[in-house]
Amino acid sequence: MIVVMQTGSTQEQIESVLERLAEYDLRGHMVYGAERTVIGVVGAAIPPTLKEELEHFTGVKETLRITQPYKLVSRELRPMDTIVDVRGVKVGGERCVVIAGPCSVETEEQIMATARAVREAGASMLRGGAFKPRSSPYTFRGLGELGLKLLAQARDETGLPIVTEVMTINDVDLVARYADVLQIGARNMQNYQLLEEVGRTGMPVLLKRGLSATIEEWLLSAEYVTAQGNPNVILCERGIRTFETATRNTMDLNAVALAKRRTHLPVIADPSHGTGKWYLVPPLALASIAAGADGIIIEAHPDPDRARSDGGQSLSLENFAKLMPQVAAVAAALGKRI
Repeated sequence: MIVVMQTGSTQEQIESVLERLAEYDLRGHMVYGAERTVIGVVGAAIPPTLKEELEHFTGVKETLRITQPYKLVSRELRPMDTIVDVRGVKVGGERCVVIAGPCSVETEEQIMATARAVREAGASMLRGGAFKPRSSPYTFRGLGELGLKLLAQARDETGLPIVTEVMTINDVDLVARYADVLQIGARNMQNYQLLEEVGRTGMPVLLKRGLSATIEEWLLSAEYVTAQGNPNVILCERGIRTFETATRNTMDLNAVALAKRRTHLPVIADPSHGTGKWYLVPPLALASIAAGADGIIIEAHPDPDRARSDGGQSLSLENFAKLMPQVAAVAAALGKRI
């Protein structure tokens, strides 16, 4: 339910509505817009009489039902786009954000060389895995806290904010001490306890779509984070599992365009995981931006042939540099900048 307050309504009138909601064990989430103040009502059971009841409150203009099961991330609640600020980098709006870096942090030399190169080419954030979810328990699974320290070192030198994955509830505090964006990977998209825990940090969260998740399930997972009072969620389409075997996943650009229509949250795309093949990354990166993505996240490595994870989908630093002017051109055609 949405409670639309009248123009010029007082804080006392707003508090009166919030107090009544609390009596029903409901929560009110405030959305302050340029033209109106809205209270999003969420809870397990909204009494059928509440709509009419609230419309009699002084300062209330009208109440509306939200038709989608996800309430806080719906455009019905907030028509304007949410801009997520990551250490001064604005995700959403008029900027097309480029996040780049290796699949996993391997050595100091590797991550520092990558950070310098992607910054020089125009990237706005650095990605890199310190904790890696791998299908096989015998493959490289990251350096752990050492990897986080190396990422922080790269940020100190280049100024690029860090995006890195957190895999378990027990790791949230540790990763949050180093990272600027907490990434929830595809395999954890429906790990609801983890979603709530990262939501409680208040930090920006990059939420990847699950391997076989519907768009509704993806947005409901975002709702778990925002329901903790954290509006700083960035959605990431990273391809889904289909019957096709020619590529690692099927890059679902429908999801980018549709998510932008259904939610106010920024949406980015991951053509590296979406295709699994480095030579498909540039065309799908450009297509993602053309489809309306607020940015892209790309794997780049100084020596992909010797990468300890996902080398086959990683761009060389030279190929990443060649891609960036094309990204800037497509973004500019849509009135955006990198």
